[in-house]
Amino acid sequence: MICKCGPALIRLFRRNRKEPGAKAELEPGPSGNHKSKIENRKSKDLLGRWGEKRCEKFLKCKGLKTLTRNFSCKTGEIDLIMVDSDGTLVFVEVKTRANEDFSPSESAVTSAKKSRMFRTARYFLAVNDIENRPFRFDVVTIVMREKGPAWIRHYEKAFVP
Repeated sequence: MICKCGPALIRLFRRNRKEPGAKAELEPGPSGNHKSKIENRKSKDLLGRWGEKRCEKFLKCKGLKTLTRNFSCKTGEIDLIMVDSDGTLVFVEVKTRANEDFSPSESAVTSAKKSRMFRTARYFLAVNDIENRPFRFDVVTIVMREKGPAWIRHYEKAFVP
């Protein structure tokens, strides 16, 4: 599925993308510290938030309803918790990337991440006193492209705990 994203966001990530082998330009801040790590973190957070919002819109178009966003506890965090039209709870992990030059987005969902998601989902079910309701874990990846709209890939039942 192809999505349309704002031209300002695309320009931001194209401008921040470095050529392979290029040296990062570091600007000293007021205290003499270099800002590149902080600015890089901010742009990653911005990209992640945009991806989660875009993913939510995408899944709503597929008939899912949002229950909660960014549910977190001491065991972990789940980006989106939604309900499918058949009543199934859907725990969604969203992975947004500016590109897939180094590895596919799906590879970022490691076995440790799956384990944390499962423990967090069990906690969510217990706290909200939800029993005997089917649930599944989905992964949605969003990849920005040089030109054109971003790619969205939805993996239903991406893993079984």
